[in-house]
Amino acid sequence: MTVGARIMQLRLNRGYTREQLAYLADISEKFLYEIETDKKGFSATTLMGISKALEVSLDYIMYGSEYRKYEEEIVSTLKRFNPN
Repeated sequence: MTVGARIMQLRLNRGYTREQLAYLADISEKFLYEIETDKKGFSATTLMGISKALEVSLDYIMYGSEYRKYEEEIVSTLKRFNPN
C-alpha cells in the first residue's frame, strides 16, 4: 500500500472528509487529494501535520506499522538484567 493510500484509508476509518482532514492538517483539500492519489510528494512538516490530525505515528503512515527496528533486541537485552 502506498503512503497516500494509507493516509486515505486512515482518513476514511476515522470518518473524516477530505476537507476536514485538510483543515486539521493545515493543508489545502486539493493538496491532500494529490497526496492521497500519489500525484504529489510532501514535506516532513506536512507529514507531521497529517500524523497529528490522524493521531497515528509517522512510522505508521510511512511503513504501515509502528515496529521499531531495534525494539526486539533492546527488550531481549533488558530481560537479561536482574530487576533489582
